[in-house]
Amino acid sequence: MERDGVRIFYEVYGQGDPVFLLLPTWEIVHSRAWKCQIPYFARHGTVVTFDPRGNGRSDRPLDVHAYDRREIVGDALAVLDQAGVERVVLVSWCNAGEELILAAEHPDRVARLVSIAPDLQLTDEPADEEGPYSFDEQPVTVDGWAKWNRHYWLDDWRGFLEFFFAQAFTEPHSTKQIEDAIGWGLETDPRTIVRGMEAEWPNDREQALRLCAGVPCPTLVIQGSGDAVVGPARGGAVADAIPDAELITVGGAGHGPHLRDPVHANLVIRDFACPPPLPRRWRRARTRAKRALYISSPIGLGHARRDLAIADELRKLHPDLEIDWLAQPPVTAVLRAHGERIHPASAQLAGESRHIQSEAREHELNVFEAIRRMDEIMLANFMVFCDVVREDPYDVWIGDEAWELDYYLHENPELKSAAYVWLTDFVGWLPMPDGGERERFLTADYNAEMIEQIARYPSVRDRSIFVGDPDDIVPGSFGPDGSPIRQWTEQHFDFAGYITGFDPTRLTDRNALRAELGYRRDERVCIVTVGGSGVGGELLRRVIASYPEARRLVPGLRMIVVAGPRIDPDTLPAADGLEIRPYVHDLYRHLAACDLAIVQGGLTTTMELTATRRPFIYFPLEHHFEQNMHVRHRLERYGAGRRMDYRDSPPGAIAAAIAQEIGREVDYRPVATDGAARAADLIGDLW
Repeated sequence: MERDGVRIFYEVYGQGDPVFLLLPTWEIVHSRAWKCQIPYFARHGTVVTFDPRGNGRSDRPLDVHAYDRREIVGDALAVLDQAGVERVVLVSWCNAGEELILAAEHPDRVARLVSIAPDLQLTDEPADEEGPYSFDEQPVTVDGWAKWNRHYWLDDWRGFLEFFFAQAFTEPHSTKQIEDAIGWGLETDPRTIVRGMEAEWPNDREQALRLCAGVPCPTLVIQGSGDAVVGPARGGAVADAIPDAELITVGGAGHGPHLRDPVHANLVIRDFACPPPLPRRWRRARTRAKRALYISSPIGLGHARRDLAIADELRKLHPDLEIDWLAQPPVTAVLRAHGERIHPASAQLAGESRHIQSEAREHELNVFEAIRRMDEIMLANFMVFCDVVREDPYDVWIGDEAWELDYYLHENPELKSAAYVWLTDFVGWLPMPDGGERERFLTADYNAEMIEQIARYPSVRDRSIFVGDPDDIVPGSFGPDGSPIRQWTEQHFDFAGYITGFDPTRLTDRNALRAELGYRRDERVCIVTVGGSGVGGELLRRVIASYPEARRLVPGLRMIVVAGPRIDPDTLPAADGLEIRPYVHDLYRHLAACDLAIVQGGLTTTMELTATRRPFIYFPLEHHFEQNMHVRHRLERYGAGRRMDYRDSPPGAIAAAIAQEIGREVDYRPVATDGAARAADLIGDLW
C-alpha cells in the first residue's frame, strides 16, 4: 500500500471475525515481532499486520515528520481500508500513544484494545534510577542506559541492540528471543531510528492521560513484573487511567511477554477478544472408553513405527482404548496405512519436516540450530494441541519427542488436564566439536532450562520413558557445570529397552523373505535409503555415482535406491541396472532381506539393521549432534555398522566399501524384542 508517497508492506492471514490488528511498535523491529501470535489468531479469525515505516519491507523516508506517531495511525487506518476491514481487536506492544489515538479518536474502528507493556510517560523510566543521560550530547560513558544516545547508536548500532534487547528479555534462557530481536533491529539503520526519535510522540503525561480517558472500548493491559524497559508499574498506571480497563500482570516477565511467554499471552488475548471464553466440555461418565491423544514426531518415520507398536500393546492391556493421533506428514501416511484414526486438527499443524529439510545443506544439518529456529512452528503446533484438549478431554497424552508439547507444558503447567507421557531415545543437547564457544554455551543453556523445568514442575510428566537402556546414554555432562547425563537420566526416566516396531525373530528365514519380496537367493542386494525427512538426496546421488564401480567389484550387484516420501525419484540420476523406487511400505522387511544397506546415521534405520543382523554402512549428517554422538555411541555399544564420513568418501571409496561389506557375517549385540510391551506397561498403569 502507498500512502503519501510512502510504501507500507502489510499482510492479511485467516478469515472471518474477529479481526486482529497487530500494531507495529517503534521502528526498531518489524511485524515478525508478532510471529508467535499470527498462526494462532489466524485460525480463529483474521490477522492484519504491517511493517512500520523505517523497518521490514516498508519504506524508510528521510523526512523526520514522516515518523510522527500519527503517521503510524494513518498507516494503520489506510491498511484496514485497503484490506476491507471495518472493526478490529487492536493489539499493541510498547506503543507510545498510537493505540490510544486509534481507540479514542476512531472508536468505530476499534472494538477492543489489548496493550502489552505500554510506553506512556505515566511513571518513571527504569533508566532514571541509574542517573540522567542526555540523548543528544556525546556520551561520557557507554555503560548501561547511557547507550540510549544518538551518537552511540551511530557508532555501534549492534552494541546498542545487544544491550537493549537483553533489557527487554530479562527472563532466564531468553537467548532465542534476544537473538531474533537483534536480527530484526539490524534490518534498519541507526539514522532511521534517530529520525523516529526526533518525530512527534504523543506520550507525554498530559496527552497520555487525555487519550486514556477517551478510550471507550473494553481494554486489557498486559504487563510483565520484570519489565526493565518501561518499568513494571507502567502497565498498572495505564490501566488505572483507562476507564474500566483490566490489568494482567505476568509474574517474572520482561518487556515482551507475547514472545517469551506466548502461550499464556495468546490464551489471555483470545479469551478477552472472543468472550465468553471457550467452554470446556463436561467430562463423560467414568464408564466411557479410555482415550489417548498420541503426538508422534514427524522428523523421520522411525517414531511412527515404534509408536504404532506401543499403541498395539496398549490395546492389548486396554481393549476399549481409543487413540487419536495428532500428526503430520510423513507420519500420517504410515498411520493411515495401519488404519489409525488421525485427529482432524492435524491438518492445522505447521510442517516440521519441511523446515528441517530447508535447513539442510548437501549432507549437512545442524539439527540443534534447526530445531532452535523452529520455535514459531513448535509454538503454533502447541497451540493446535492446546485447542484440541481444551475442547475435548483425554485420559492420557503421549508425546514421542514432541518437543513443543513437553516444553510448553512445563512453561504452562496449569494447562495439564490429563496424564502425560514423554518418550525419547536421547537426552541432552550436545555441541559439535567445531561449533565453537557459542554452541557450547547455547546447548548448555538449553539443557539447564530443561533441568530447571523438570525440577520446578516434576508432576508435569507422569512417565518419562527412555527408548533404550542406561548403557545407551552418552557419557559426559549437560554442560561445563552441568550434571552427568547418565546419572540425571537414570534418576528421572524409566527404561523400556529399544523398540524396533516389529519382531525380528519373525524375519530369521531370509530365504523365504527374499522369495516373498522378489529377491533371488543367489543375487547380492544392496539397498540405499535415507529415511523419510527429505534430507539426504546428496548421499543418494553420491552412492548412485559409485554404482558402476561397485558393480565391477561385485559382479551382478543389484542396487535399489529408496527415495522415500519426500525425495522425487525423477530428480535422481539413472544408471544402467540401477533401481530407484519411491516410498516403500514396511521397508524394514526389505532391509532384513538385503545383503548390505547404505543409510544415513538415523537411529531407527540403523537399529532395524542391527536387530535383523544385516551389514550396513552409515553416513551421519555433518553437524548433526544426535547422529554423530548419541546414535554413534549406541551403535558402537552394539558393535553394529561401519561408519563413513561423507566428505572423505568419493564414489570410488564407497564402491570399495560396498565390496568389503556386502554379505559379511556380523556379530552384533542382540536387540530387545519386548520394548513396546515394556513401554505400554509403564503407560497403561496410569489409569
